[in-house]
Amino acid sequence: MTMDPTILENFDGKVRLFPLPNVVLFPRVIQPLHIFEPRYKQMVEDALDDDRLIALCLLQQTDVFGANKVAPIFPEICIGKIIQEERLSDGRFNLLLQGLSRAKIISEVKNGKLYRTAKVEILEDVPHTSEENETLIRARLLKRMTKWFTHQPSAKEQLDRLVNSDLSLGNLCDVFSFALPLSVEIKILLLQLVNVQDRAALLLQVIEQMTPEVTQPQAVPQGSKRYPPDFSSN
Repeated sequence: MTMDPTILENFDGKVRLFPLPNVVLFPRVIQPLHIFEPRYKQMVEDALDDDRLIALCLLQQTDVFGANKVAPIFPEICIGKIIQEERLSDGRFNLLLQGLSRAKIISEVKNGKLYRTAKVEILEDVPHTSEENETLIRARLLKRMTKWFTHQPSAKEQLDRLVNSDLSLGNLCDVFSFALPLSVEIKILLLQLVNVQDRAALLLQVIEQMTPEVTQPQAVPQGSKRYPPDFSSN
């Protein structure tokens, strides 16, 4: 999950929008995507020819559309960069998109394209004010998460390395928020929280109400794969 901190230095404030009904991207994590609709194939082509940036945004569950008759989306988004692409013979794409930063839509802008574009504001984390409290929260996260991997030693080792790495508490919460089987409603709330203390508090509140059985691996039919995860389709 190493990420170049200078990627968005020359960002001009405009980004291509990729609305999905059930995927919330977070900074530092990697989301597989399968692109097959013409408008989003055009979006990927343009991104690959330019800055490789696409923002994932969550569709709002509503039957009410705006005056322009486009599906409403939550204004809080995550800008991502295409770090790997596979161009299929029929024009479809398989992508790996790495989250870079939270952002908030200021306004959508016309672009003469099939897909949507918006002017956005980059959102920076508000760090935890107490180093001692941050250490305690990391310990609580590790203790709670450890219970879910009692039968998966390799996963437990990865978890220990992650919690004890130089990742900030905000980054750590984002990785867990993305990886855990949380509802999209909870995930969008976590994405909206730029205050790291509030984000960590909500994440802990949610996972402490979950049972470890929720995340135990399910039986996988012979011949199928559990990893890598399935691509999210548009």
